[in-house]
Amino acid sequence: MKVGLIGTGNMGSGLAANLIRAGHTVTVYNRTRAKAEPLLALGATFAETPADAARGEAVFTMLANDHAVESIVFGDDSVISGLAKGSLHISSSTISIDLSRRLATAHADAGQRYIAAPVLGRPDAAAAAKLFIIAAGEVDALEMAAPLLGAIGQRTFVISDRPEAANLVKLSANFLIANVIESLGEAIALVSKGGVDKHDYIELLTSTLFAAPVYKTYGTLVANAQFEPPGFAAPLGLKDMRLALAAGEELRVPLPIVSLLRDRYLALLAQGGDNLDWSAIGSLAAKDAGKA
Repeated sequence: MKVGLIGTGNMGSGLAANLIRAGHTVTVYNRTRAKAEPLLALGATFAETPADAARGEAVFTMLANDHAVESIVFGDDSVISGLAKGSLHISSSTISIDLSRRLATAHADAGQRYIAAPVLGRPDAAAAAKLFIIAAGEVDALEMAAPLLGAIGQRTFVISDRPEAANLVKLSANFLIANVIESLGEAIALVSKGGVDKHDYIELLTSTLFAAPVYKTYGTLVANAQFEPPGFAAPLGLKDMRLALAAGEELRVPLPIVSLLRDRYLALLAQGGDNLDWSAIGSLAAKDAGKA
């Protein structure tokens, strides 16, 4: 299949590489061409505009936030202007449910297909095609996307015919991950100040009741204070907590723990954490306890 991919950052580069390895003809676009060079070496073609990247049968977008997606999808030389009728936009960005609705409407008005397919997994999972994909959209669009999603992930969960439902689920998952990170940080600070080796503590947790990958991955990052280079940058954690709160307000669902996590990310950024991984909120409890 002729496929475009827009956004060749930590996650998008892994998606594009796996699409190439699966035999698809891939065109990539990124504002900074240098970030796409490794993909060009694998056989990708570089597009000069988002519209050029969208001239195939399908185009992925993997971008940082609502503003980036809006700037790429709408307007001149955009995804909508370049995508042919019947072709497919697969949005894998973590965006607001409101924007996902607007994308669905805009593509339908243009005679194009659209699905939301955000992913669960860090850059190493993207590189290894081990992502879990949360997909939602019309049946024909999901069927068209299936071989592409199969090339980038280990399993696709289809949850709704409404694309915004996938974005809502992704936001809820990121809230849960952030909650785990904060809880791990507090627990590690507690036992560490009490004289327990934090690495031994993480080994105990992840070998017994807390063997889930999220505890293994983030427990190790927090215990090792391994926050650079970021796999998922701290400002994106703040963005996702804000989007979750906006969804909660729209749906009239109080989310007091999300409010706390938003404030933890604000505290991290106020202390100069912009270039750290989002797991660095796990270091705040130790600082609060005088253990930094």
